[in-house]
Amino acid sequence: MGKRISEVWDEAYDVVVIGSGFAGLAAAIEARKAGASVAVLEKRRVLGGNSMISGGIMAVAGSPLQKEQSVEDSPELMAADMLRAGLYLNHPDLVRMVAEGSSEAYRWTVEDLGVRYDGTLTWWGGHSVPRSLTTYNKSGSAIIHRQVARLEALGGHIQRQRLLTGLIRDDDGRVKGIACRHGYDARKGEGGRALHIKASKAVVLAAGGFGRDVAFRSAQDPRLDDRTDSTNHPGATSEALVEAIRIDANPLHLSWIQIGPWGCPEERGFGIAPWFIAPVTFIHGLVVDPATGRRFMNEMADRRIRADAVLNTGHPCVGIADSKAAAKARQDFFARMLKKGIVRAFDTLDELARHYEMPAKELKETVFEYNGYVAKRRDKAFEKPIADGVAATDTPPFYAVRIWPKIHHTMGGVQIDIMARVVDFQQKPIPGLYAAGEVAGGIHGASRLGSCAIADCLVFGRLAGQNAAAEIPWDI
Repeated sequence: MGKRISEVWDEAYDVVVIGSGFAGLAAAIEARKAGASVAVLEKRRVLGGNSMISGGIMAVAGSPLQKEQSVEDSPELMAADMLRAGLYLNHPDLVRMVAEGSSEAYRWTVEDLGVRYDGTLTWWGGHSVPRSLTTYNKSGSAIIHRQVARLEALGGHIQRQRLLTGLIRDDDGRVKGIACRHGYDARKGEGGRALHIKASKAVVLAAGGFGRDVAFRSAQDPRLDDRTDSTNHPGATSEALVEAIRIDANPLHLSWIQIGPWGCPEERGFGIAPWFIAPVTFIHGLVVDPATGRRFMNEMADRRIRADAVLNTGHPCVGIADSKAAAKARQDFFARMLKKGIVRAFDTLDELARHYEMPAKELKETVFEYNGYVAKRRDKAFEKPIADGVAATDTPPFYAVRIWPKIHHTMGGVQIDIMARVVDFQQKPIPGLYAAGEVAGGIHGASRLGSCAIADCLVFGRLAGQNAAAEIPWDI
C-alpha cells in the first residue's frame, strides 16, 4: 500500500470511472444522478470501446416483446442457461443479479436514455428461448451515444486520452484515487503527462477485457498468440486489470477466453461477416466441414461448443444458407459481403461444392437430410433447435461463407460481490473500489452466452455507480 498523498492531487471528484463503455457510462450516470461529482477516463481518442462496435444485442428475460409473442421466459431460466454455458464455474449470485436485472436494465435504456430497438426478438445459441433484443441500428453505438448524451446533460465529465497507470491505496486499505497519463497516445502506446486524481468516494473499474493484449492473453492460454485474430478494438488490453491485481484484487477465470464461432478469415477484426453467419447461417442454414461435406455440430449450441467444434476440424468451415434465409440478413452489410467476396452466391450445390473443393455428393446428401429435420422440426443428428420461421435450405441461389473463430470476450477479471465491490485475496471488499463489465470475472464462467454482455454491463455498471456514490467520502 502506498502512503497518503492527498497534498499532490491534480484533480478531485467524488467518483472516478475508468472506461467509457456500457458499464462505465452506466456507472457514471447513476453516480451523477445520486449527486456525486463524476469523471470518466477513456485512454483512447474515441469513446465506447468494444461496446461501441458491438452488435447492440441484449438478452432480456421477460421483455414486453416476449409477452407479445407468447414466449415463456423467466430470470430463473436465463440464469440456468448462463450457468450451463459457463460450465457452472459462474458465481451463481452474480448470474442471478444479471438475469433478474435484465428487464429493468432494458427499461432503463428505453425510458431513461431513449434507446430505440428494432422490434425483433431473436434466438441466440445456448439460450432456451428467444430473448434477445437488438438496437434499431444493430450496433452498440445506439446505446453509447444515448449514454454519453445523458451523462453530459447531468454534468458528468468525460476525459479522453487518459491512461490509468496506478490505483492509489492508502495505508488504511482504502482506494483514494488513481494515477494516469493525460494526453496518452494509444496508437503509439506512449506519451502523456502524469496526473493524480482524487476519488473522494470511490473508483469504478470498467476498462473492459484484454482480448487484444497478446502477451497477457497468451500467458493465460498459450494457443492464443499473435497468429490468432480478435474481434476487439485495439484498446482491449490488460493494464487496469493488472493494476487491480497489484493492490490485491482477486483474479478469476483469466484463462477462460471466448473464441467467437462466427469469425471469418476473409477479413480482419470483427468485420461484417458475423452479421450473416450468426443470424442467418447458424439459425436458418447449416455449417459443413469442406473436407467431408458433412455437418459436425449443433449450429445453435453455445459459443464455446461451436468454436471448439470448428477449431477441431483444423481448417475453416463453410456456412450455407439459401435465398429465403439471406433475405433475413442486414441488407446493407449483405451487399458489401457479396461485393467483397466474403459471402459468395451459387446457383447450385454442385457449384458451391466445386468452389470449396468439397465432395458434392456428400454435401447434397447433408442438405437433404438437414431439410428433413427442418420439416419435422427435430434435428436428430445434433439436436439443433429449429426456431419458428426456419425453412428448408432449398431455394437458390445458395450463399456460402467461410468460418474460422476469433478471440471475442475474456470471461476472467477481478472478483466482485453482488454490490459490485472488488474483492481481495481474503474475500473481503477493497474499500473504495468497484468494478463492472468485462473487467469483472465470475459472471460468465467458462463461456459467455451471446447477448448477455450488455445486460451484465448495465446491471453491474448501474449498481457500481449507485453504490460508489453512496460511499462516505474519506476526505471529510
